[in-house]
Amino acid sequence: MSRRSLRTLLAAGGAAAVMALLPTSAQAAPYSGGNYGAYGMEGQYPTTSFCSGTFRQVGPTKYAEGMALKYFYSDKCGSFARIESSRPGCAAVLQRSDSGAGRVDGWVSETVDSGINYAYTQMGNNLSGRVSRALLSCDGHDLTSTGWY
Repeated sequence: MSRRSLRTLLAAGGAAAVMALLPTSAQAAPYSGGNYGAYGMEGQYPTTSFCSGTFRQVGPTKYAEGMALKYFYSDKCGSFARIESSRPGCAAVLQRSDSGAGRVDGWVSETVDSGINYAYTQMGNNLSGRVSRALLSCDGHDLTSTGWY
């Protein structure tokens, strides 16, 4: 083996080793708008120890293009949205209304990470007269939603 081909082989092997150490995809980051974060528990995921195990699914699972949308509620912590069997380019969205009238005042969304087919949002505080709903949105279009709870 020539010195040049050995050097090329070592360089390629070193590049492969570096690539193996890098994450295969970036973690999706939550996006939010309006006055999301104005109430307690907002900005936290439903897995926080204070809320863990207190959620129940409310309303039926909604389907669009083979993907599922679920809405979960806890009278202790609020609500969150979850999508399953999703394709890339889709997001779980939770909209919250301060007045209870169904006018969106705040929202949070979470996109599907590369390599998985589900996503769930941070919590929205729909306690004390506020309401919220879940949406499944793909490529900027809302495909299905739940009612306001």
